[in-house]
Amino acid sequence: MSPADEFLRLLPEGDRRDLEAIAHRQRADRGDVLLSRGEVADRVIVIESGRVKVSVATTNGREAVLTFRGPGALLGDQALVDESPRSATVTAVEPVELLVVAASAFRPYLGRHPDVALAMLSTLSSRLREADARLAEFAAADTLGRICGRLVELCETEGDLDGSGPVRITLPITQEELAGWTGASIEATAKALRALRSLGWVKTARRAIEVHDLAALRGRAP
Repeated sequence: MSPADEFLRLLPEGDRRDLEAIAHRQRADRGDVLLSRGEVADRVIVIESGRVKVSVATTNGREAVLTFRGPGALLGDQALVDESPRSATVTAVEPVELLVVAASAFRPYLGRHPDVALAMLSTLSSRLREADARLAEFAAADTLGRICGRLVELCETEGDLDGSGPVRITLPITQEELAGWTGASIEATAKALRALRSLGWVKTARRAIEVHDLAALRGRAP
């Protein structure tokens, strides 16, 4: 789990109960859009289970994946705080369960619960650190290195790792999503994955990645 996904865990028990009291629970299926870029910030969402991707459409029509978020993450808060249109789209990549809180209820809730504002600052700081690390990575690494970096990250945050064998990445990520997350073309991403398969470092299937040599990936990552 990324530190940016820990908002819900950071809340004191009483603050969490009060948040649940002003929220309504919602379920969504894979592919459902939960928040859309450009829309008015009329609500925030907290993920209770399942995972989502945060993305933007580029000028050439491709999707740039900014990040993936999982249980505990707060989303939609930045647009609510600065009262600007949403800067990205949030889409479920598997079935999810959410707490949805109207902006008109969330703002007064923050005023009554200062520890919640501190939790928001903590997760925002984690997001900024992730963004800084990604910028440094883009400046220093080629496509293969960036792919290795993303796979290492997925092993650490979304990997079924018991130390006794290959690491199965549980996030159902597509090759197109991996390309968009890495900032590479689909063709370059496919070439990099072929190289990793030929080395025996990974095995891939539809929406499935299994890592057989995590140490080698770490060594090639930036």
